[in-house]
Amino acid sequence: MVKENTKVGIALLLLLSGLAIAGVFIVLFAELADEVMSQEFGLFDSFIIKLILVNQSQAMDMIMVFITELGSVWFLGTLSLIIVLALWFKGKDRWGALFFIIAVGGGGLLTTLLKHFYGRERPSINEEIDAVGFSFPSGHSMGSLIFYGFVIFLIIRGPQKEWIKWAVSISLAVLVVLIGTSRIYLGAHFPSDVAAGYIAGLIWLLLCLTALEWISWQTGSHIRPVKGLRNMLKSGLRMAKGKAGNLKR
Repeated sequence: MVKENTKVGIALLLLLSGLAIAGVFIVLFAELADEVMSQEFGLFDSFIIKLILVNQSQAMDMIMVFITELGSVWFLGTLSLIIVLALWFKGKDRWGALFFIIAVGGGGLLTTLLKHFYGRERPSINEEIDAVGFSFPSGHSMGSLIFYGFVIFLIIRGPQKEWIKWAVSISLAVLVVLIGTSRIYLGAHFPSDVAAGYIAGLIWLLLCLTALEWISWQTGSHIRPVKGLRNMLKSGLRMAKGKAGNLKR
């Protein structure tokens, strides 16, 4: 019973921790959005844009166009299909495949809803680099963080050697940062759009991964969360009653 309660407690702690962290970032996103809509990020945006454009050149333009394509809808959509098929058929990870679809697909829908809700205009319109529609938050930044973040999660829980996990995870994290930077460099987004995209993407990714881990544990363990939690509470009440009885004596 003690061992079972410990497992339930750890699972519940992980669930609550994931929700709490997501809650913190929701507040942070709301504050950032409020400041952006109040046009209080003008100096910040201008400073970052000037800083990034210091190294502007024709060669850098080509590099940034290539990097921004690594966060485009068509590129991430193609890779998503490959990963889902690999998870479903090769890895036999049906829950992983399902939540990957929810994370990427739901993230795209959430980006569209947020863009239309805030309705911020872009610094410039350029269809060649997929810079059309509203600006806030950055879809490339949000989508790349969700996609590559989920891939990092899959790699970390995989059987690869530790140095491979670290190398790939760091490389993908750097890529996410570069994709956001490319959007600023190419004039598709303000820096505050990119920051908001990262925050919103992280919120959605955390919620999806927390739900995935919870369901994976629920289906893979003989302990059912609700039943286990009830047993843990009963044990706690018995201990409390026992201590109260000892104090009366």
